Amino acid sequence: MCEREGVDPLVAGRAHIAVYVRELTERPSRRGANVLSIDSGSGLANATIQQRLVPVRLFYDFLMEEGLRDSNPVGRGRYTPGRRWGGHQRGLVPQLTKLPWIPSGQQWLAILDVAREEPIRNRVMLALAYDSALRREELCSLRTDDLDPAHRTLRVRAETTKNRLERVVPYSASTGVLMSAYLTHRATVSRARGPLFLSESRRNYGQPLSLWTWSKVVRRIAVAADVPQFSTHTTRHLCLTDLARMGWELHAIASFAGHRHTDSTLQYIHLSGRTWPTSSPAAWNTSTRGAYRHLPPHTSRRRRWRSDCISAGPARGGRVRTLVLADHPGPIRHRC
Repeated sequence: MCEREGVDPLVAGRAHIAVYVRELTERPSRRGANVLSIDSGSGLANATIQQRLVPVRLFYDFLMEEGLRDSNPVGRGRYTPGRRWGGHQRGLVPQLTKLPWIPSGQQWLAILDVAREEPIRNRVMLALAYDSALRREELCSLRTDDLDPAHRTLRVRAETTKNRLERVVPYSASTGVLMSAYLTHRATVSRARGPLFLSESRRNYGQPLSLWTWSKVVRRIAVAADVPQFSTHTTRHLCLTDLARMGWELHAIASFAGHRHTDSTLQYIHLSGRTWPTSSPAAWNTSTRGAYRHLPPHTSRRRRWRSDCISAGPARGGRVRTLVLADHPGPIRHRC
């Protein structure tokens, strides 16, 4: 921008930074139509603009330390106690905090209908991603020795997690059926211990499945189901929101998800509708999948909620959303 406008970066002012920010809000993505903009049809997302401004701000901080400038043209938010109106000074670009997107009941069923035609590897990966609320790297980094089929649990190693916290999470009985079928299929690809999910392409046959391959698989499913917002992280958001709807405590959800602080977990409480008053008409709406029939705090835990085609139970991840993915002649019963 400075080269195009003929401005020396060392002497650029707030007006030039404002022009740069305006350009970011109107700049189209280099990846074209494959990237969905949450805010509008053009321009970079708010979080991306925040990231682009960080190196610019640090550059001018460096110039100030070297004595080449007296001030930083990139403003940052400040809080000064004692000032009027709370003493809060806004930054150059407001930071937007949005709740994660989760699919509706019809959208989720459409995704499952498409996933039913996928190979066994992709089906078991999608089932595990939901049942155990796994991040993309945690899912693709699973090893054969991380599984405990006897207790239907898997170990998420610390080195594969976002915040380096190891945890053990369960998966449902229906996912166990899929896992058994996949392990039989995996033996035809490779009998060696190591990465659980292997590539079956001609180019990388028998090699560990990469993060990008899994992203492409999920993207293909999302496009085929006409749910373009669905991503590799959506299953994690959906699982944790369902746990909140089932009445799990905040700290229990944070431990299950591997969150270091409960601040990250609170967004799923808001998504679940548990903070709505019982007198709210939306709390008793049963026409759509969120509905999340709101149970008062004194309600017995034996109460269960049901949506159109999906039921849930509190036992060791015993949610049966993934039943339609399993090749099983009859209903699969699991402990509730």
